[in-house]
Amino acid sequence: MEIAYDGSSYHGWQVQPNAISVQEKLNHALHTLTRENMETTGAGRTDTGVHAKQLFVHFDSENPHFSSALEKFKQSLNALLPYDIAIKRVFEVSPDAHARFDATSRSYEYHIHIHKNPFFINRSWHVRALPNIDKMNEAAQYLLGTKDFSCFSKSNTQVHTNICTITEARWIQQGDTAVFKVTADRFLRNMVRAIVGTLLKIGSQDLPTSYLTDVLSSKDRSMAGTSVPAHGLYLTQVLYPYV
Repeated sequence: MEIAYDGSSYHGWQVQPNAISVQEKLNHALHTLTRENMETTGAGRTDTGVHAKQLFVHFDSENPHFSSALEKFKQSLNALLPYDIAIKRVFEVSPDAHARFDATSRSYEYHIHIHKNPFFINRSWHVRALPNIDKMNEAAQYLLGTKDFSCFSKSNTQVHTNICTITEARWIQQGDTAVFKVTADRFLRNMVRAIVGTLLKIGSQDLPTSYLTDVLSSKDRSMAGTSVPAHGLYLTQVLYPYV
């Protein structure tokens, strides 16, 4: 399934023992509709308050007639889900397809704005002044390529490597708003929010763009900027060889 959601009311994607998550709502709706105990697997895990314009999820069904009525199934599932979670499409894949491990790239956006706007609440981060976009874009070029991004990762995460390959990292200014776009084969926990915080630090202070190389070389989270708030972050695209 391809889904989208407003993460404002949820403690992230993944099921939590004492908090409401997007995955919990989706699993419950699937069980209600199919009477099967389905467990979904997502392409990634968004944190509390983070939004998704596109996330792919896979699940297994024992119903042999399932694939003949996918559009009706989508409509029925949407009717059971809260207003802030939407099923965009449902399609059949091979039995060994995996939403997380088969993904070849993921893209995120981070939104900021400088003028108070009630329509940006929980959608974009309100900053006091727009930083130097050209300077941040120059610094962002140091992110491109295959590197160790330990400096942008939360500590004590259960991953085997902090090596990622970033293929896009750029800011786009639109009037009094700006959007940071980043694409990689994989991301570490809190990585995008830490990158944005570091670039904003460079764009707002008297730091050279090469400061980013010092941060990367240090592999030290304390060298990087503060993690920006979650509500400005969107997962925007996940790519697969077969989708």
